[in-house]
Amino acid sequence: MDRWLLEDDALLAQCEVQAHRAGGPGGQHRNKAETAVRLVHLPTGVRVEGKDERSRTQNLRIALLRLREKLEKRAYRPPPRRPTRVSRAAKSRRVDDKKLHARQKALRHGRDD
Repeated sequence: MDRWLLEDDALLAQCEVQAHRAGGPGGQHRNKAETAVRLVHLPTGVRVEGKDERSRTQNLRIALLRLREKLEKRAYRPPPRRPTRVSRAAKSRRVDDKKLHARQKALRHGRDD
C-alpha cells in the first residue's frame, strides 16, 4: 500500500487532469466556471472527480484524496484462506443428532426400528 503514498505532485504527474463544468446544486456560481476536476490515473485507468466546491484547487485536493482511497482499495488483497476440517467429535455429534431425528420420525409413524 505504501507505493500509493506519493506526494501530490508525483501523483499528479501520473494523471491526466481534466477541468469541466459541474452541474447540480450551487446554481449559477457553479455552472459558469469550469471548476470541477476529473483525474484519470494513467497506469491503472482509475477515474475520480472532485466537484463539491466552487474552487478548482479545492476540487483538485478532493479528487486527489478520492484517488488515493481508490488506489489503496484496489491494491488491497485479503489474506489467503486456510481450509479447515470438521473435527471427529463434531462429526460424531452430527451423526448422533441424525440418528435421534430419524428415531423420532419413525416413532411418529408407529414404527420401531
